[in-house]
Amino acid sequence: MPIRQSKLLSWLPALNYQVWVLAAGRLLSQTGSGFTLFYAPIFFVNQVGLSATQVGVGLGSASISGVVGRLLGGSFADSPFWGRRRTLLLSAIVSAIASIVLAISHNFLVFVAGNLLMGLGIGLYWPANEAMVADLTTPAQRNEAFALTRLSDSLGLGLGVVLGGLLVGTTGAYRALFVIDAISFVVLFAVVYWAIAESHKPTGDHKAIRDWQQALRDRRLLTYAVANVLFTTYLMQINSTMPLYFTNFLSNLPTGFSPPTLSALFTWHMVVAVVCQLPAVQVLNRFSRAQGLILSAILWGAGFGLVWVTGVVSSHHLLWAILALGMLALATVAYMPSASSITVEMAPESLRGVYLAVNSQCWAIGAFIGPPLGGWALDQSTPVAHGLWIGLAFSVSITILVLQRLDRMMKQLKQ
Repeated sequence: MPIRQSKLLSWLPALNYQVWVLAAGRLLSQTGSGFTLFYAPIFFVNQVGLSATQVGVGLGSASISGVVGRLLGGSFADSPFWGRRRTLLLSAIVSAIASIVLAISHNFLVFVAGNLLMGLGIGLYWPANEAMVADLTTPAQRNEAFALTRLSDSLGLGLGVVLGGLLVGTTGAYRALFVIDAISFVVLFAVVYWAIAESHKPTGDHKAIRDWQQALRDRRLLTYAVANVLFTTYLMQINSTMPLYFTNFLSNLPTGFSPPTLSALFTWHMVVAVVCQLPAVQVLNRFSRAQGLILSAILWGAGFGLVWVTGVVSSHHLLWAILALGMLALATVAYMPSASSITVEMAPESLRGVYLAVNSQCWAIGAFIGPPLGGWALDQSTPVAHGLWIGLAFSVSITILVLQRLDRMMKQLKQ
């Protein structure tokens, strides 16, 4: 049932209270994750003594186990035994154990083990969480509900980065960050255990292999997956490629932006995304889901064009960077709720977990493609590094063509 709101809070979406509880739990757990995200590489290189390559391999291993986690998470979420709730509880347990393993890690093998467990836990989480959100909302509410989920995700991560920086700056206790992260997952477990009821109502026999076969025969889902891999590849460029580009490749600015300036720029990006996420839903609800994604693609193209301008102009780099990251924040805001909503719209109710697992797998593929692509471009000559952003901007035309095809397929199904 929707929560009752005072006039003061009337601008908030009227959603089932369990959606709000899930969002609050995610905000807490992501605050814990934010503690470790930015500081794990520094700690394991500078204090544990791992090489930067070893840390990169260890962090990348989470994507491998994440693929397995998403496969299991989608099937578990749709199964009569596990369902959404038990899968979320399992995810919280695995993630808490992963944080403890990282907290006690003193060598490469234990570091990899911790990251493999973390990737598995995250992979289990997303299909079950988004399937439960879909169960608890009407089609008209889903953009708002998924926007709230991603808002909690972004806000928690930002808070964690800030609070983690304060803790490390005052105490230097890096290992405490991982312990706090583990506690945040225990809190998430408690929230789900005590405040969330199972929302899945299984119908008929559940066979995981058959369910995946049915999903992968859906031409709409496969068409969408092509566009979604492109979107997630775009998203990876913001955190993996853009900071280095802004440091090493700004014309007439040999040293690039300083670390404090970079931090301020990416804080600006996060603030725009957080502030605009819920209001943007009101705009997106006027369009079909595919059209909302087309709008996002146009914004991505404009944002990448502004990144290119930032790199090649002779002055006012900071102004162009502010415009670029603001535009990319709006692109992200338009993408997040539409991506989950369109997946639910395509999915039979009994296969929501599997369909949302396919949606989540696109993130794993994007994480596999995006950083190497950006890293390769930045290892080449300066013109190639600048050309990366023009190439990404032009690739948006492919994304739009795929989404236009998907929009026609969705409309034909409704006729």
